Amino acid sequence: MSSEFVISMAESGVWTVLLVAGPLLIIALGLGLLVSIFQATTQIQEQTLAFIPKIVGVLVALVVFGPWMLSYMTNFAYQIFNNLHRYIG
Repeated sequence: MSSEFVISMAESGVWTVLLVAGPLLIIALGLGLLVSIFQATTQIQEQTLAFIPKIVGVLVALVVFGPWMLSYMTNFAYQIFNNLHRYIG
């Protein structure tokens, strides 16, 4: 196994993680920003107010993006297991 091959596999794994986790993180970031703007305009400084919209938003996004995320991860795992003979030898 060459160093280029290992770097290529690591790059593929990092991209898979970013693509799978990206939608959930972007939604949590957007909802956190909206709640922060709401708190700043109404001067409500409750620390726990931001958690409920983020949790609900991420759960909804998980329901919406879940099948796509699962298929992307299973395709990545399939590629790894299908080419296992190249990794060992």
